[in-house]
Amino acid sequence: MHDAQDTAVYRQQGFGASLRLAPPFGLLIVDFVEGFADPAVFGGGNIPQAIARTHGLLELARTQGWPVAHSRIVYADDDGDANVFSDKVPGMLTLKEHSPASAIVASLAPRAGELVVRKNVPSAFFGTTLAPWFTQRGVRTLVVAGCVTSGCVRASVVDAMCWGFAPVVVSDCVGDRAIGPHDASLFDLAQKYAEVLPLEGLRSRLALAA
Repeated sequence: MHDAQDTAVYRQQGFGASLRLAPPFGLLIVDFVEGFADPAVFGGGNIPQAIARTHGLLELARTQGWPVAHSRIVYADDDGDANVFSDKVPGMLTLKEHSPASAIVASLAPRAGELVVRKNVPSAFFGTTLAPWFTQRGVRTLVVAGCVTSGCVRASVVDAMCWGFAPVVVSDCVGDRAIGPHDASLFDLAQKYAEVLPLEGLRSRLALAA
């Protein structure tokens, strides 16, 4: 949690303005794969709860006809694309195309027409077709779920903002293996880069905008 003095400094300096949630909307689900759902691999913390809450968010997006994209971390079978990310976290190299740990969790499995982005760095936008895919579909406001909040979610949200999308981080649909980095990242994202709302708050904002 962040004390009142911290929050006051940001407010005094003009951070934390609200973003307008303008249609069309899109949904990005970052790295909700089996390895990050498993506390024995890359998971833990509040990731299971975030996955469970994302079922409702994905249903909302599909009902509304939003473009939906999912990301996975996938390294080459021969480790030929090993990089600084895998130097820092060598276990990432176990995430291959056909590795069970790299498979999107079954309850959030992509449907036909939904994009699956393969990446080997934190951001789902870096070196992928994600930005033009959303742009082609006219997306202005990008709703984001996934894990981990302090890593690939944060990197993807910052890049989304840089590409000109208005990001909305659904706070109870993102998770991290440790709660401290999760809370700190949500605070920072809300102050500088994104709108941060729980799922019910998002539903309310959508209803008001309808």
